Amino acid sequence: MYNMGARGHASRCPWLLLCAVFAFLAGRFIPQAEAGCAERENPNCCTGRNNECHELSRRRTVCYCDTYCTKTGDCCEDYQRVCQISAIDCVVGPWAGWSECSAPCGVGSKERSRQVTVPPRNGGAPCPDLKQRRGCYGHGPLCSSAKEVAKILPDSFKRNFKDPWRRPHMLMKEEMPSYCVQLRVKQASAPCRLNMWSAQLVRERSVCAECQSDAMDSNQHCGGDGLETIRTFWTAASVPGCHGSWVRESSSENCRCPMHSLLFV
Repeated sequence: MYNMGARGHASRCPWLLLCAVFAFLAGRFIPQAEAGCAERENPNCCTGRNNECHELSRRRTVCYCDTYCTKTGDCCEDYQRVCQISAIDCVVGPWAGWSECSAPCGVGSKERSRQVTVPPRNGGAPCPDLKQRRGCYGHGPLCSSAKEVAKILPDSFKRNFKDPWRRPHMLMKEEMPSYCVQLRVKQASAPCRLNMWSAQLVRERSVCAECQSDAMDSNQHCGGDGLETIRTFWTAASVPGCHGSWVRESSSENCRCPMHSLLFV
């Protein structure tokens, strides 16, 4: 039993020794195929982070040829030689000026941008942010007008009447021509529905409001007569709790609004 085991072991030794010698000579004299970024179809290298941009290393393990591999340390062995020598990083121009505040009055935002002058190629560094945004607070010349609150009444409250007593202060006041403003209602409170004339003030309805001479200030203007593209506010003078907002659509001089319209107070 012992002798047979010794013979069996001795009979395997020549084969093990021969295999070891062959493996050594194969690694020494037979060139190994170099796999990696150079073996990929064009483009060999990828910009940014791209998990599909991979190949096999000499050890037949997965390696990567994207720019992100330099951070994770899993680049192919030939990444530096293939990708980095001809890599062109992104180059951007200077920042342009900041835009105007998006809100003429109140909180808004402004932006600035820059252009790419040289796009990245062959695994070069990707482009940085091309746009920036920051908050702003609009305080243009119209802001004071936007803060005005219009007081309105139905056109049944006619003014510009002739004074039967011909009082001096009425005779001395110069009568100015009326102007009309077309406004689109954006919001109305619930109490507006409690009165027949104010019930017409519903969301997205267009209404005409007339500014007559008696309601004008020294600038021949009715307070709170609205601004285009900017929401302003109104309140119904004879309906408690009725208020809302609107946006001016148009205005015209020397005009009269049709029946069942509004008057500025």
